[in-house]
Amino acid sequence: MNERMEAERRVVIVGAGMAGVQTAVALREQGFTGRVLLIGAEPHQPYDRPPLSKAVLLGTAEGSAFDVDFEALGIELRLGVEVTALRPDAHEVDTEAGPVPYDVLVVATGARPVALPGSEGVRGVHLLRTLDDAQRLRPVLDSRHDIVVVGAGWIGAEFTTAAREAGCAVTVVEAAGRPLAGALPDEVAAPMAAWYEESGAALLTHARVAHLEPGEVALEDGRLLPAEAVVVGIGARPATNWLAGSGVALGPEGAVTADAYLRTSAPDVYAVGDCASFPSARYGERLMVHHWDNALQGPRTVAAAIAGEAARPYDPVPYFWSEQFGRFVQYVGHHPAADTMVWRGDPDGAAWSVAWLRGDALVALLAVGRPRDLAQGRKLIEAGTPLDPGLVADPSVPLKSAARA
Repeated sequence: MNERMEAERRVVIVGAGMAGVQTAVALREQGFTGRVLLIGAEPHQPYDRPPLSKAVLLGTAEGSAFDVDFEALGIELRLGVEVTALRPDAHEVDTEAGPVPYDVLVVATGARPVALPGSEGVRGVHLLRTLDDAQRLRPVLDSRHDIVVVGAGWIGAEFTTAAREAGCAVTVVEAAGRPLAGALPDEVAAPMAAWYEESGAALLTHARVAHLEPGEVALEDGRLLPAEAVVVGIGARPATNWLAGSGVALGPEGAVTADAYLRTSAPDVYAVGDCASFPSARYGERLMVHHWDNALQGPRTVAAAIAGEAARPYDPVPYFWSEQFGRFVQYVGHHPAADTMVWRGDPDGAAWSVAWLRGDALVALLAVGRPRDLAQGRKLIEAGTPLDPGLVADPSVPLKSAARA
């Protein structure tokens, strides 16, 4: 492609979160000289999400805007604009402000939190996904309200941590028998239940919400919980409703089913971040990863493909972290692919890890207060290094030293 033709190409990125912003930046880093338009549904300058459940929520930071000079990079922003449909045959997306043509489209619309059935229109019910959500919740914490958190997943734990730090009384309602029921095995998640009690929060398991009233949460077993505010953290779904009728293939969970280069089933359309799944040769299955690192790494593959560089198949080792109850929790890999689980340390202690092996190869690792285990484990997973399970089980042995000679 000659320089004139590339300069006339227009890449439109729908979604101004981490995945969208990083795609725009990566295009310039790859030497792409065409037009880049970033469309965001929110009116705010593009921002990072992890601080929302920590510094922004607690008022120690006003925002978390990305440190990107969009003007200097020649990236056009259209903020506060909702994209409503995709018409691949016309190479256009429809927006509230009219159609927008593209030569290449990148879908980076992320995920939307799942609302609690029956909560629509009930005063005092909150989600925590956007900057506006965090700003609405800040005065709730400042007023030290009695709060009920629905869901003991990652968001529920992080919000509960912040609310307890602010001095709020918190009751967490979880339908499963333990925290993180959808993410970790029973024996790994069970010790984490004690973290809630240590923080002064009440954790109610096997508890389901029957209905909500202003100032009160009614459980199915008849218990009534006082609640000046309710925070719902019961999961998220890919924000792909606007793709209905476009012909872009979606999986059963609503994620765009991208290929190994993050291309969709529609010509000249890519998908990246929380809204997409991708095939992993490493794990032998399709993965959908709703975490920050995926939104950081995937755009490099997309940008290389658009810029005409030699892109490699996207097959990362998934990684995420969570700060909760005074602990730094990190996870790397994908443990459903494992055959064996090996403990490193006492889960009742301050620092421990769990390793998952397939044969003698590490495929995943959860580290609580053991960042060295995590760093070494990530490299071992990437390299597929054979390990001695007996040495893996000894927390005094550095994980890298468990490699077979």
